[in-house]
Amino acid sequence: MANFIYGMIEKAKKDRKTIILAETKDPRITEAASKIIARNIANIILIGDEAKIRNVTPDYSLDGAIFIDPLTYDKTDELAEQFYQLRKRKGVSREDAHEMMRNSIYFSMMLVKNGIADGFVGGAVTATANILRPALQVIRTKPDAKLVSAYFIMDTQTNLGENGTFIFADCGLNENPDAEQLSEIAISSADTFKSLIGKKPVVAMTSYSSFGSAKNPLVDKVAEATRLAKEKAPDLCLDGELQIDAALVPETSEKKAPGNCVQGKANVLVFPDLDTGNIGYKLVQYLGGAKAYGPILQGIAKPINDLSRGCSTDDIVGVVAITAVQAQNS
Repeated sequence: MANFIYGMIEKAKKDRKTIILAETKDPRITEAASKIIARNIANIILIGDEAKIRNVTPDYSLDGAIFIDPLTYDKTDELAEQFYQLRKRKGVSREDAHEMMRNSIYFSMMLVKNGIADGFVGGAVTATANILRPALQVIRTKPDAKLVSAYFIMDTQTNLGENGTFIFADCGLNENPDAEQLSEIAISSADTFKSLIGKKPVVAMTSYSSFGSAKNPLVDKVAEATRLAKEKAPDLCLDGELQIDAALVPETSEKKAPGNCVQGKANVLVFPDLDTGNIGYKLVQYLGGAKAYGPILQGIAKPINDLSRGCSTDDIVGVVAITAVQAQNS
């Protein structure tokens, strides 16, 4: 594994947190759980029938895992009642609430809400919307969060960013954020970079234009988002709009956008929409050989993280380590 994720794993080991993996019919999940337990990265809760889960990848030991089956758990009725109280004004009946506790994702969110677990990782077989909806209904947003967004941690084999490490946002959730939303994504991503990676964020608001080299409503949105973000966070090193080369190459940065504070040293790249963000991270991953961890959610009150459905076992191990570190910082 690359340097960044090795660092996350070592941090996670120092104060082991309890993370839920609910998609226990998928062999990638049970294999990853085995590796996480063996390396003492986190305590793992697996949702479902223990015998069936152990049989998914019988060659991988799950000794040390905690198994919780919603059908037999002694607190399921209590969790159902709590969920009913949370959602009754939205038309959820007690009968509905009991039925929802049969859904492993909703059940997991209630475990996190009650402090039985510190965080959740899912998405290997579940669409992002079906992770996010339960998270927002049960865990809800941080008190100061105006928007939930998603980022990828890109661990590249370059000397760019922070020793090759970047945050790319939003690459997994908000399809076409307006200028106000884009400014919030930028500020949240900078805060995440500082808390998770422990270094100074340098944020580039990316575009196909640098400092007005093109005139278009698409460019105007990024320029306005930059203005708003600077107004909200004046001490943050953030600038835009910047083309990717102006964000990453010091010589080009000064030529295309004289006087910009990023100076070609960006470690947080904020994309104008989901098209560019999603395409961008996958190009860096598949053509550039980077490791991509995410999409990781920011703005939710507790660490709830998504996976790409194309994730590998090592990707799952990495996102669990990141989730554990987030829980340490929360």
